[in-house]
Amino acid sequence: MPSEVTLLESRTMRVEHLGRVEALDKVKALIMLPDGIHNTTDGVARYFEVSTGVIRQLTARHRAELSENGMQVLRGPDLREYQSDNMSLSSGSDGSYPQRRSGLTLYTRRAALNIAMLLRDSDIARRVRTYLLDAEEGWREGYASLDRRVTDVESCLGGVGVALQELGPVLNRMSYRLDSLDRRLDATNQVVGAISNRLCQMSEDINRVDARVDDVVHQLKDLRRGRKRR
Repeated sequence: MPSEVTLLESRTMRVEHLGRVEALDKVKALIMLPDGIHNTTDGVARYFEVSTGVIRQLTARHRAELSENGMQVLRGPDLREYQSDNMSLSSGSDGSYPQRRSGLTLYTRRAALNIAMLLRDSDIARRVRTYLLDAEEGWREGYASLDRRVTDVESCLGGVGVALQELGPVLNRMSYRLDSLDRRLDATNQVVGAISNRLCQMSEDINRVDARVDDVVHQLKDLRRGRKRR
């Protein structure tokens, strides 16, 4: 597990954690400007419970890194447009930043998280770093557990492979016997069909014999009647 010092000193390590912006609100609620996206230097300083001077000094030392993660400075028309869109110029303004200034530095949540991984003298920043590292450790343990389970499954699959190899000849023999049985059943069906045809023919023969017997009986009755008349 990487240490807090490694996180403070390694930009590569910080980049790996910059997607975990939820860590900020897990430690303390981060109040954003009305646009819900940005915060000011004053707001970031209040969150980390340090002076605005500390945030400005850190921003000056790590401007390139923070700019890559959403920090920006608004000036001139961009500043006036942003103030017009997001702040009331009346006395009802919440005081998040003055209405007149030459420039305004804004920080996204990602930039604020970047500051948490750079700011040494802030208990809030330390707690954010601890949360990130503990979450990473939990993720590593979960991954290790998953890796063990996958290894167990792979070992079982190896045994299954051996069993299937042994089962192959048995299945082949069963398939041969089933084919043989199918052939015998076909032959039996042919015999049964022939017997059925023969029985049908015999039934027709019996019907013809019955008809001839009836004719003979009628003839005998006629002969008897003829004799009695004489």
